Amino acid sequence: MLTRPKLIDPFQMVRMGPLPNCRGMQEVRRNQPDPSHKVCRVNSQPERTIPRLWRDAVSARRTGAAYLAETEPGRWREVSWDEAARTVDELANGLLARGIGKGDAFGIVCRTRLEWTLFDFALALVGGITAPVYPNTTAKEAAYVLQHSEAVGALLEDESQLAKVEPLGLAHVLMLDDLDRLREQGTAYGREHPNALAQASAAVGEEDLYTYIYTSGTTGPPKGCMIRHRNYYAMTSCIERIEDLALDEDVMLLYLPLAHNFGRLMSLWGAYGGFTIAFCPDPYTVVDVLPLVRPTLLPSVPRVYEKAHTAVISKLEGASGLRRRLGDWALRVGRRVSVLRQQGKPLPHALALQHRLADRLVYSKVKERFGGRLRLGISGGAPLPKEIAELFHAFDLLILEGWGLTECTTAAAVNRPRRFRFGTVGPAMPGFEVKTDTEGELLIRSETVFAGYLKDDEATRAVLMDDGWLRSGDVGQIDDDGFVTITDRKKDIIVTAGGKNLAPQNIENSLKTSRYISQGLVIGDRRPYVTALITLDEAEVAKANGDVQTLVQQAVDDVNRELSRFEQVKRFAVVPREFSAEEGEVTPTLKLKRRVIEERFAEEIERLYAP
Repeated sequence: MLTRPKLIDPFQMVRMGPLPNCRGMQEVRRNQPDPSHKVCRVNSQPERTIPRLWRDAVSARRTGAAYLAETEPGRWREVSWDEAARTVDELANGLLARGIGKGDAFGIVCRTRLEWTLFDFALALVGGITAPVYPNTTAKEAAYVLQHSEAVGALLEDESQLAKVEPLGLAHVLMLDDLDRLREQGTAYGREHPNALAQASAAVGEEDLYTYIYTSGTTGPPKGCMIRHRNYYAMTSCIERIEDLALDEDVMLLYLPLAHNFGRLMSLWGAYGGFTIAFCPDPYTVVDVLPLVRPTLLPSVPRVYEKAHTAVISKLEGASGLRRRLGDWALRVGRRVSVLRQQGKPLPHALALQHRLADRLVYSKVKERFGGRLRLGISGGAPLPKEIAELFHAFDLLILEGWGLTECTTAAAVNRPRRFRFGTVGPAMPGFEVKTDTEGELLIRSETVFAGYLKDDEATRAVLMDDGWLRSGDVGQIDDDGFVTITDRKKDIIVTAGGKNLAPQNIENSLKTSRYISQGLVIGDRRPYVTALITLDEAEVAKANGDVQTLVQQAVDDVNRELSRFEQVKRFAVVPREFSAEEGEVTPTLKLKRRVIEERFAEEIERLYAP
């Protein structure tokens, strides 16, 4: 088995005591940092920077493929670590040749592709600051990010992205097709200035900014989170401290947008950990790509697992006779095994034999939907309904849910392969502290907490406390074993006209476990009772061949039976289409933008409260 390089654990320093009183450190925490500003160094250990992460990765003599890139539909090309290293060096030298260096913000407007990741590493080597833009964003939103970050240029995937950016008059506009030319320039520059890139990388400090990640703006423009080099280095390092989360031989299918902190972390983790990443630019083709790539790791937003859950439930409920009895038996066996595994107990011999038989006859069919060799699913970016995780585990597929936010550089808690509880987001990450305040809001403290919001000191002060704690904006609980359960976003908690507090997210997750319901938005703030807007899974409704209103009412009744009276959905409206990113109604991780949806469907909502 391939041996990973031994890297210094950044959290060794966390437990050594408080940092020295360094005025520069406070300035980074509270104010917009000067990207070229050097904060005083607190130890002589190697700098925790992305250039160091990349250099360690490509010098580790790994024999497996670094990446898999789709050259045409259904055909994938292996990219070795040596090839990736040469490409990044040539791109980085090319950037230096064009005068792009430390402190320069540079946009990337591109889907999840190999070029995105390699260009990002190249920017990091020269000290640039990546300012990613979601490729499905509007021209207005793209312009905001690039102008607000003061980007000197942008890498664009195609002509549609060029149309958004061209009016801005950026000094450097590169298309993917221009990268070969940039590499040629880099090769020539490297021959003429053989030490330039090493010097540029050496000048990058761990307190310098690595990237701006813009959070989704639901009530105003997005805020630019300033993420330092040490933030992401520490984040990847602490993931590696979780036993069995990744293995050297793993293959990860990555379709998540790299403009989002979850996808970005996966990209960096692949380099740090040494496993292979297969890029999938089109999230709508994931179902088709899974059997081709056959990943062992699948980081995903819950929507993919929800869709797969619907398909599995539909097949189970549509079976009859012997197949139905076989499916029910396998599910009962799987649930018994799941309970024992969650408790960390061994399987009795007879149950183990039944489980192996059920795997051969039933579970393997479900696993084939994910390529046949999926070892772990990782869910984040939005809440995963407990019932979905439980069902897949009963079919011998483990999905680990985690939780975090951009402001703490992605994750703060995650379930472990050998220590997990469905319905929770797991214990705090290694090196993290998580607690609740008097109002139940979850607070986070770690080396990964960001430097603040770009050009927004007031917003920074609202989330960063003087003692280093970060306000998450999420309400939750922490049990005696350290497992964190998220109740809802603090700002989304509904207070009914009767003064009752309820968490809409929990009800919405329960509604989505019905095979007929695609999405649900719960309403009830300052209202006499709770209502919901429902979108349908049209394919499942068509199979049922029944009255839509009756099907949805049955699903709502099933959910209501598990709720307190004041939480129950009294009325609902079926809306004619799904809430979508194109309409600005969901975030890139498919979380609902409540205020946008409520404004758009205001008439339907008011009818639900009409006498």
